[in-house]
Amino acid sequence: MEPSLNEKLTIQFIKEINVRKALALILTVSGIALLFLLYLLYFREATEVTADWVTQLPALNAFLNSGSTLLILAGFIAIKKRNFIMHMKLMLTAFVTSALFLISYLIYHAYVGHTPFPGEGWIRPVYFFILITHIILSATVVPLVLTSYYFAFAGKFQTHRKVSLWTFPIWLYVSVTGVMIFFILNAYI
Repeated sequence: MEPSLNEKLTIQFIKEINVRKALALILTVSGIALLFLLYLLYFREATEVTADWVTQLPALNAFLNSGSTLLILAGFIAIKKRNFIMHMKLMLTAFVTSALFLISYLIYHAYVGHTPFPGEGWIRPVYFFILITHIILSATVVPLVLTSYYFAFAGKFQTHRKVSLWTFPIWLYVSVTGVMIFFILNAYI
């Protein structure tokens, strides 16, 4: 007998993990990642010499964020069409592009540190509004994404849907504003 769609999408060992333990692990990993990023940006000195390839990472980051945006939107369309398998593939690919972005972002800031914004006039408050909302929501999107994946792979689809109602717009906003920040910052550097 062929397994049902729910059984195909469920990963047995994740299904067996206690919700409280899974959420504690997700929050711990997310917190460590956030603290490490804050350390790189604000407490660690930038390196004196930066390799040429490091200067190309912001463009790669914008490309990866753009890809994540398109994949998140395509995943949303797939789920609205009730194409669960396509939704899963698109959202896993969005996760991979976001994870690659995070790795590239951390590498860049390990070398460069904090990037000040030199723009003046009306663009300055606009930039900082986008940046501050992006930063705050970036800190929340990692645990939300991981929680959404946990509930999906544990076969808890009702809870997955509830968490994803928050995850989707926040992840989309973070991806879009990441690209906006890149372009605004590059216009003034």
